[in-house]
Amino acid sequence: MTESRMNRRESPMNPNEPPKENTTGLLRLFVYGTLKQGYWNHERFCRGVLSVEEAVVRGRLYELPSGIPVLEVPEADVLAYGTADPLADVATQARLAAEFAARAAQHPDPGENGAPGGRWGPVYGELLTFDDPETRLPAIDHLEGFLPGGPSLYRRVLVPASTRGQRVLVWLYVEGASRRPPGRRLADGVWRA
Repeated sequence: MTESRMNRRESPMNPNEPPKENTTGLLRLFVYGTLKQGYWNHERFCRGVLSVEEAVVRGRLYELPSGIPVLEVPEADVLAYGTADPLADVATQARLAAEFAARAAQHPDPGENGAPGGRWGPVYGELLTFDDPETRLPAIDHLEGFLPGGPSLYRRVLVPASTRGQRVLVWLYVEGASRRPPGRRLADGVWRA
């Protein structure tokens, strides 16, 4: 194993580097706030990312009074809920992705208005792919205030996303309460700090 592969998480990302041979699965995570490239949490929590791609999901994006973004997605788009077991969550993502590919037409593209009570639109962010879910996911869950089975600031859910004309399933963090987030709606679906 080369020095760069051994210290991958300490070095800048290399999107051309293949996954490790002993990978336990690939984690695909959609980010729309401080974990995006160029923002303060990206370097700390996303170092060693395998790839970063522009992506879009269906939802409503808000900016809280604190300046932090929060996403709301249609409950009908949620295919799974995050747990305390990152390897099980990655396995769920892989299993449902195979099933999803066979019936992708049943899920609206981002931007379609299909939910009662308001317009769901495109929310733009980045699709990050990691090969170390067993360490990566707990760290990001902690950052996002996601406590599986307990009261949480955010919930982690699995939803469809579009990237480069393909539909994929991604984990993302959404508001943790069942009410509309307090804050200003970002109608263009983009958060900029």
